[in-house]
Amino acid sequence: MSEPRGKATAGPRHRRRRTALTVGIPLALTAAMTTTYGTGLGVFGEGAQQTASAATNAGSAISATTAAAPAWAADTADGFASVNSLGQNGTYGGRGGQTVTVKTLADLEKYATAEEPYVIVVAAAITMNPVGKEIKVRSDKTIVGQGTSGQIVGGGFFLGTGVHNVIIRNLTIRDSYQGVWNDKDHDFDAVQMDGAHHVWIDHNDLRHMADGLIDVRKDSTNVTVSWNRFSDNNKTFGIGWTENLVTDITIHHNWFRETEQRNPSTDNAAHAHLYNNYLQDDPGTTIKSSYGNYSRGSTKMVLENSYFQGMNNPVTKDATAAVVQRGNTFSGTSGRNESGGTAFDPKSFYGYTLDRTADVPALLTAGTGPRTTIGTATTPSTKAAAATLTVAKDGSGQFATVQAAVDAVPANNPSRVVISVKPGTYREMVKVPANKPHVTIQGAGASRKDTVIVFNNAAGTAKPGGGTYGTSGSATVAVEADDFQARNLTINNDFDEARNQSLSGHQAVALRTAADQVLLDGIIVDGDQDTLLLDTAAKDRLGRVYVTNSYVSGNVDFVFGRATAVIDQSVITLKKRWDGTSAGYITAPSTTADRKGILINRSVVNGDVSAGSFFLGRNWHAGGDATLRPQTTVRNSTLSAAVKSTPWSDMGGFSWKNDRFAEYRNTGPGSGAATSDRPQLTDSQATGQEVADWLGTWNPTA
Repeated sequence: MSEPRGKATAGPRHRRRRTALTVGIPLALTAAMTTTYGTGLGVFGEGAQQTASAATNAGSAISATTAAAPAWAADTADGFASVNSLGQNGTYGGRGGQTVTVKTLADLEKYATAEEPYVIVVAAAITMNPVGKEIKVRSDKTIVGQGTSGQIVGGGFFLGTGVHNVIIRNLTIRDSYQGVWNDKDHDFDAVQMDGAHHVWIDHNDLRHMADGLIDVRKDSTNVTVSWNRFSDNNKTFGIGWTENLVTDITIHHNWFRETEQRNPSTDNAAHAHLYNNYLQDDPGTTIKSSYGNYSRGSTKMVLENSYFQGMNNPVTKDATAAVVQRGNTFSGTSGRNESGGTAFDPKSFYGYTLDRTADVPALLTAGTGPRTTIGTATTPSTKAAAATLTVAKDGSGQFATVQAAVDAVPANNPSRVVISVKPGTYREMVKVPANKPHVTIQGAGASRKDTVIVFNNAAGTAKPGGGTYGTSGSATVAVEADDFQARNLTINNDFDEARNQSLSGHQAVALRTAADQVLLDGIIVDGDQDTLLLDTAAKDRLGRVYVTNSYVSGNVDFVFGRATAVIDQSVITLKKRWDGTSAGYITAPSTTADRKGILINRSVVNGDVSAGSFFLGRNWHAGGDATLRPQTTVRNSTLSAAVKSTPWSDMGGFSWKNDRFAEYRNTGPGSGAATSDRPQLTDSQATGQEVADWLGTWNPTA
């Protein structure tokens, strides 16, 4: 920000914690209010998210509502779930039934266990009570997450004998883990089937459960599992537990990472068709694969165009099973890689199209898991058309720097270009100019911490050609092109204020956006003063930014600018200043009067700082412009004790009370009741200050 606002300097680096058995923020985060970075792709700290969503649940005036069926409710399964058998013609879930939106456990269970068909839209994180609870889903149901907000925490779903025509889609199901890695006492699965048929499990994020992520047991059949992420688990995906050769299952376009065994294990399956899956075991992680795809009993398995990276014993079979392999790639694998016997021709049951094996890692890291919007079963495959440029410090990619890859994007490119950046620390400044739209910069590691873009310029840093960089010019990554995306990486400005006290201008931006339709999903943006500058290309230009499942840290005005910006389901971490003191401001909007400003929604504010030391924001009238109407709304979020009881502050001689600052249904020790110094939205006002009001016609998608 060009206007000086007092000096702020870097406090201690974040404490980062990772145990051998835990990925992401543990459930104790809320009480401890510690600063920890999650490691899952695209999903922010687990405990923090549970807390933020609890606030949402508590604030819901109506917990279950009806709505017209969305377009994806008409989607039908592919693979074996599409095959007519057992009196069921394909798998279409609750299509034709009523569509309901749920935000509470009571409502989810009510509709999932009902006799009638339903399309059940899960619009919040729902915590199972007791832990390990598995809702007994009945036939003819579609259970689908709304955007990326639908989550099942601490339990899952059970499909019993005869249950059929069920779709479970676009959900995050997580965290029933009970502290024992090889847990034999807690059968807490994400999805368990005992004798069910015609089931489609698609585009979910499944992780960190006490037992299986998926168990297909006891003659369950006509099952398709597609486009899911499996991570942070021991006994991941088991199929069988029967003496009968009944199970027909298709498993395609799934990403397995940091999973030890059963990836999957297939026992006595009549027909198991696995294709275009990505099994990844990265070096240096604490969870090691014991084996990948396992065919046993009398299973007949066809394994096609899958990519195995670093896996131990990638394909194994016992003497009675069959595995037919075609077109698979094995990179850095070791141990058993077996095939043999005769299997079957999948195309005698259903049609399908294989993606190229070489495309699988990029295709699945970008396309698996919950989507902001979700199309038909075949929609994700169209992503293969996006051009992919690979960056690697070790020379194994097309480019050694991120900027070199950006420079290679054609001017005015008409379609998506994905810059896949392999794990490493890239010390460089990156600029995406306005004539290069539709660019995605995506970390290729298992964690957003694996790929780091970092530099250390500040506003007062001297430029090689004379002058200084200024606030906006200090950015490590600067985005001026519309329809930009950043995913699964860290962007950092590590300017050392303590060592540069003589320098005038300590503002040091990590990420600057000056564009419209910018999606920041599953990233870390780390700095001190002026970390995240959310701007527009010009004062009269719209600039919408959607930040989700991410972390933003800093101390002074570290989310600022004139963009129309949403920070949703994320963690905002407050840092001490360079001298160890606690004081600062989260937001400094400079919104024009006809635009929306900054919305913080369903998020967590925490940090290792003193109680009552941080403002939620102050009003930045850039250049002394009295026509501006800065706006920040903080709603349905969890605020730590660090937030002041009078959370808004004046700036530059302008009173915040003449601008637009408000809260709505926040929780936590830093929240407070309405006063003249702490305005709260009414319920009717809050209906006009939701995410959709900020984003308008733009619906962020991968």
